Amino acid sequence: MPVESALSSDGKNLTISISGRFDFEIVQEFRNSYAEHKNLNYIIDMRATEHMDSSALGMLLNMRKTLGDNAKIAIINCRPQIKKILTISRFDKKFNLE
Repeated sequence: MPVESALSSDGKNLTISISGRFDFEIVQEFRNSYAEHKNLNYIIDMRATEHMDSSALGMLLNMRKTLGDNAKIAIINCRPQIKKILTISRFDKKFNLE
């Protein structure tokens, strides 16, 4: 499965792991991974993400809009080329890039 989510044992953090391609093919799966979880800290783990396109940027912006500006969303373990895309697109202003 390209998108997997796991709630921490204390129920405060939701980690969403994306494997392979982060593109339009997984839009519904990505949305479903956080839709039922409110008022948490969100961690998007891109350790296994090989490719990201503009639709992935849109999905991240929709996540931010859905969860609100006060939601804590961190994007972690990005490959250098993906981190470069996020930085150039100024996502470091809306998300915590680690």
